[in-house]
Amino acid sequence: MNPRFWKLAIRAKRVGDFVVAKALFAVLKALRLLPAPAGLAFADRAARLLGPLSSRHELARTNLARAFPEKDAAWIEATALANWGQMGRIAAEFVYLDDLFDFDPEKPGEGRIEVVGIDTFVELRERKGPFIFFTGHLGCFELLPIGAAAFGLEFTALFRQPNNVYVARRVQAARRTAGGHLIPSKAGAIWSLAGILKGGGSVGVLVDQKFRKGIKTTFFGLPVKTNPLLPKLVRQYGAEVYPARCIRLPNGRYRLDLQPRLDLPRDATGEIDVEASCQALNDVVEGWVREHPEQWMWFHDRWQIGRKRKKRNTLKLPN
Repeated sequence: MNPRFWKLAIRAKRVGDFVVAKALFAVLKALRLLPAPAGLAFADRAARLLGPLSSRHELARTNLARAFPEKDAAWIEATALANWGQMGRIAAEFVYLDDLFDFDPEKPGEGRIEVVGIDTFVELRERKGPFIFFTGHLGCFELLPIGAAAFGLEFTALFRQPNNVYVARRVQAARRTAGGHLIPSKAGAIWSLAGILKGGGSVGVLVDQKFRKGIKTTFFGLPVKTNPLLPKLVRQYGAEVYPARCIRLPNGRYRLDLQPRLDLPRDATGEIDVEASCQALNDVVEGWVREHPEQWMWFHDRWQIGRKRKKRNTLKLPN
C-alpha cells in the first residue's frame, strides 16, 4: 500500500474516532442530568432500537442459535433484542457507577445491591493473598471492583481498552477513581499482575474474551481459544481462584455474587493443568450465561465467526 495513502487512512480513522468519542461523551453527559433509573431505562430503550440496525445484530443471532440450537427463532430474536438493552445499560451504568453501588456492609438488607458471599469477602480481607477473581462479560461486571473495595479488598483489574483511543483514555481515567486500580491488557500487563500476586495482592480478570493464540477449548460445546493467563499465574504464584459475577435483577437491583474458591485441575505431577483449567473457567462462565442468556455480550465474536467469514470472502489479488 502507498505510504501516503496509509498515513491518510490513519488520520481519517483518528478523526472518525474523535467525532465518535465526542458524540458518546455528549450523550453520557446528558444522561448524567437524569436520575439513574430514568437514565438506565432510556439507554435500554435506545439500544433496543439502534442495536438491530448494526451488523453485529446478525452475529448475535447467529451466536445465540449455535449456542442454543433447541430454541426457536422467536426466542433467539427476543433474547438478542434484550441483549441490546443490557448493552445500553452497561454504557449508562458507567455514568452512574458510584451512585448505583449503595451497599453498606453494616446494613446488608438495604439498598439496590444484594451480596452473596459476604463471609468470603470478609475472610479474604482478613488474610493475605495472592487471590485471583475472575468473571465474564455478564451483567454489570463493572461493579465488581467497587464491590471488592466496599469490603476493604485491595483489587487490581485487568481490562481490555476500547479500540477508540479517545474513549480508552476517558474510560481508564474514570475507572481509576470509581473502581480502584486498573491495568490495560497490553504488552507488559502480565508483569504488573505478576508483581501484585508475588506481593500477596488481589487481581481480577475477564476470561471470556477471544484469544487467537489461546488454548483450544469449548464454550457451549463449540470450539474456541481461551487465554491461558489465569492458570499460568496460579501455577507460578500459587494464587487462590474465586469466581465472581454481578447480575442485574428486576426493578433496577443487582446481585453481587462471590462464589467459593475454585480448585483448578492438576496433572499427574500435581502441577496446574493449564488446558483443563481453561476449560474449567469456560464451564463456569457458560453456566452463568445459561442462567441469564440476555445478560452476556452475544455480539462479541467469541467463536471468531466474523473472522472466518472475512477470510472466506477475501480475494487473492494477482502480483
